[in-house]
Amino acid sequence: MKAYGKPLPQMSPWSAPFWEGCRNHELLIQKCQDCQAFNFYPKMYCANCLSSNIEWVKASGKGKVYSYMAVYAYQPTEFAHDVPYVVAIVVLDEGVRMMTNIVGCPPESVDCEMRVEVVFERATEEITLAKFRPAI
Repeated sequence: MKAYGKPLPQMSPWSAPFWEGCRNHELLIQKCQDCQAFNFYPKMYCANCLSSNIEWVKASGKGKVYSYMAVYAYQPTEFAHDVPYVVAIVVLDEGVRMMTNIVGCPPESVDCEMRVEVVFERATEEITLAKFRPAI
């Protein structure tokens, strides 16, 4: 496998199931068993009721763009060959927001409320990234 030359996310004990899901091409998020709220980013406690009674569930992998920006210049050096690229906040159908990249389309075609679906990009043996493309 070719060396991945970009910064990688740091895995924590409570985020490990998310990264394992991504490696298996499944988008996993947390769901509180007490108040039924979905949570993302991975936490030790429910963001809604502070319960520790949370489990990992498979998300739909579908959502819409909440906000985004297209990067055309002045990017960190590690991302220079990706220009132009889109950094976005996606609201999953489950209601949680994720920071991600929109791929598979020119930046000019991205807009807020655009429907998207998850795709996975293997970065290393341990890390597979969840990104989003326009929904088919």
